[in-house]
Amino acid sequence: MKQSVIGIADTNDRGRSLEEIAVALERTEEFRILRRLRPHDEFIAGIPDVQTKIGLVVDVETTGLDTSRDEVIELAMLKFAYLPDGRVSRVIDTFAALNEPTIAVTDEITALTGITNEMLAGQKIDGAAVESFVSDVAVVIAHQAAFDRQFSERYWETFQHRPWACSATQVNWRALGFEGARLVQLLAGIGMFHDAHRAVDDCRALLEILAFRPDGQAETFLGKLLGAARRKTVRIWAESSPFEMKDQLKRRAYRWSDGADGGRKSWYVDIDATMADAELRFLRTEIYGREVDPPMKEFTAFDRFSRRS
Repeated sequence: MKQSVIGIADTNDRGRSLEEIAVALERTEEFRILRRLRPHDEFIAGIPDVQTKIGLVVDVETTGLDTSRDEVIELAMLKFAYLPDGRVSRVIDTFAALNEPTIAVTDEITALTGITNEMLAGQKIDGAAVESFVSDVAVVIAHQAAFDRQFSERYWETFQHRPWACSATQVNWRALGFEGARLVQLLAGIGMFHDAHRAVDDCRALLEILAFRPDGQAETFLGKLLGAARRKTVRIWAESSPFEMKDQLKRRAYRWSDGADGGRKSWYVDIDATMADAELRFLRTEIYGREVDPPMKEFTAFDRFSRRS
């Protein structure tokens, strides 16, 4: 996507509406306009509930990044109805609750989330309320699912039994013309900006992005995400690969795991299951130079991104 720029209208345009001015500037192709996000409650009118499934956007705020030790301080959820092809019908409900951790929230976390220790004092998230809210959802979506899923599963067992999708990693945003996968970049790519104050605001912003259908395309971004989530993936570990091959593995999108979480200490890659044979040929010819059978594991949306995997 081209860099977005906000133009200032000439004083001669004072009699025109802001939207008219924005459209006029866009037509010159010298300006890109960002409009303030106005979240929808209804995207497609008149769709019977019997035709839709229920999705859930989740965002957790925490005391830190360690998914095994840090604590959840806020849980935000946005429940919505969608059609099987990925079109969003409407927002059903929202959930937002705070949780007081056993340690004080740092100034850094407060600056990042807007949540203070005073706000958290005496707060506790009702587990039964979370269970009830999640009970009828067909898919859980988070913008960094490996982070949000692992925290959510630690606190609420119901998340262990739901299929998950990651809107940050399971859509190739750059191939679609975006500058990156951060929410602010995705919003700018569809001509919007928002003032994120709390986690539920980010849930709203993400749903607007997922519901968006680019000009000339039949599929929404949610449709693309659901398609990716439904496919099986395979993780292949390049165990004991030669050290001098690490740069070649990195160029192939392999990532390093230091085994600190109890997993394998190895380079690994997650790929579509249909690409597994080609990846094995690459490892055997380009990395090891011999026949090897590296460890592999297949994943679906029910265990992908989970610590249990």
